[in-house]
Amino acid sequence: MRAPSSQGATVWLTGLPSSGKTTLAQALASRLTREGHRVEVLDGDEIRTFLSAGLGFTREDRDTNVQRIGLVAEVLARNGILVLVPVIAPYADSREAVRKRHEASGTPYLEVHVATPLQVCAVRDVKGLYAQARAGRLSGLTGIDDPYELPQSPDARVETQLQSVAESVDVVHTLMSERGLL
Repeated sequence: MRAPSSQGATVWLTGLPSSGKTTLAQALASRLTREGHRVEVLDGDEIRTFLSAGLGFTREDRDTNVQRIGLVAEVLARNGILVLVPVIAPYADSREAVRKRHEASGTPYLEVHVATPLQVCAVRDVKGLYAQARAGRLSGLTGIDDPYELPQSPDARVETQLQSVAESVDVVHTLMSERGLL
């Protein structure tokens, strides 16, 4: 096995709630760490609790949250860390702004669409969000009554309902390797 690259990069995992973004990020992080890479996972829920505490779920607040995460990811990646970012990031213009921030600093950036269908996400319902929305106790849920703008040209599309976690990890790992990030 060759020595791990010291180059950082951001791998942005976007998709609906309960699509498998965090599961994929954690499994990929474990593999990359075993291979000797420096890895950080910027989980959307943790960021909202700490870095973006006080933000709501308006379009403006969601955009602010995504931009904050994008800044932290870019700084870490620019400094040699492989940064995995499992966040919904529902709006295409917000994701594009993060990509441009990375391009401006010459920092590698990959967008991976965790393209799990809404019906599958609703069955998984990891946090009970879809059930709350159906019961009328939650509004503004991405994919239900708030839009999720599909990535038009992601670097990869992962369909977690059709493959195992290990197979999904392989797709992203292969992409990273092909792009010279590993």
